[in-house]
Amino acid sequence: MQPLILGSASPRRREILTNLRVPFELCVASADEGVLPGETAEAYLPRVVLAKLSAVRAAVPPDLAARAFAILVADTSVVVGVRILGKPESPAEASAMVRELSGRTHQVHTRFALAAPAGDAAPWHAETVITDVTFRALGEIEIEAYAASGEGADKAGGYAVQGLGAGLVARIDGSYSAVVGLPAAEVIAALGGLR
Repeated sequence: MQPLILGSASPRRREILTNLRVPFELCVASADEGVLPGETAEAYLPRVVLAKLSAVRAAVPPDLAARAFAILVADTSVVVGVRILGKPESPAEASAMVRELSGRTHQVHTRFALAAPAGDAAPWHAETVITDVTFRALGEIEIEAYAASGEGADKAGGYAVQGLGAGLVARIDGSYSAVVGLPAAEVIAALGGLR
């Protein structure tokens, strides 16, 4: 079976594909993930995913492009109301994010794209999966302890649902794996539609 090229440094995305027994090889390239002034979540994710796709395509070695089936890139945003919560830049910012999420429901938007391994054509498939996540009401000691753990330091919204952060979450309505970083069912369905 031809492998996918996974254009992501995320260990969670690697683990999801491994669990699904989808063969892949890594080719990571950086793209600007900054939110533009006034940019909505609906505009942000398509722009960033296309930027990631372009960066990965430019970095794929020719031999890998020749034997791979497709490139897979993805990005995840935590959205509170109309505001996008990125990755916290400090423990204080992580605390502030978790405090803001405490006792309320927010949305996790995960967008993925599948595309040809070479060239600059549009993606074959691009999809955004939106999941509602409800945090239980948290005390200040819990918030500070979680932020101090460092688990959410490199995660959108400042938490990781698959780790200690599972204890913060009261309910998930939608795709758990999308909250982790890649919507497994949707990716498998999209791959099946391309074969």
